[in-house]
Amino acid sequence: MGKIKQGILGGFSGKVANVVGGAWKGIDYMRALPTSVANPQTVPQLTQRQKFSVVMNFLQPLSEFLQTGFRNYANKMTGINAAMGYNIRNAVTGAYPNLTIDYPNALVSRGTLPAALNAAAAAGVAGTIVFTWDDNSGEIGASASDKTLLVVYNPAKHQAVTVNELAERADGTQTVTVPDSFSGDLVQTYLAFINEKGDDLASSRFAGAVTVV
Repeated sequence: MGKIKQGILGGFSGKVANVVGGAWKGIDYMRALPTSVANPQTVPQLTQRQKFSVVMNFLQPLSEFLQTGFRNYANKMTGINAAMGYNIRNAVTGAYPNLTIDYPNALVSRGTLPAALNAAAAAGVAGTIVFTWDDNSGEIGASASDKTLLVVYNPAKHQAVTVNELAERADGTQTVTVPDSFSGDLVQTYLAFINEKGDDLASSRFAGAVTVV
């Protein structure tokens, strides 16, 4: 029950119906209580939960790689948590209950180095993926010695192959070997760079969807 202060025109403290009264620093205030949610399973709530599930399913096999790929955005959080935040906002397509990862818009690395130019991937000899890109080390901030960060993600197997810091930006190509079990599967590929000091990265580029031979 609320109590009226300073007469009927004054403020009150306590609760009256769905209104709460009180005072803060000598100022009387009133605020409405939130209405109860009759159905917590609303479409927006279900959509957000499915977004979380879809993105987590995509990123979980990459959790160790993301410690590097999102290191500059993992402020008081893990790399996978930083990647979750970005990809939930930018890399989910469709409508509930048919949400999926928008692979070309997903990032597995994020940073300020110049990104790969004309990144592409194709099936090589059995069990290999060949990455190619143009050497853009002439761009401001890029270096010929920037090292590659490569990802081959297999949605069907819920597995990923990652390769860190072998080829350089100037090389323009690198071949990645994948498990024999990937044969016939459609994989999603990504290419990024990390500088020699290891303190800055390029945002990843989608290199394409490739069927492994």
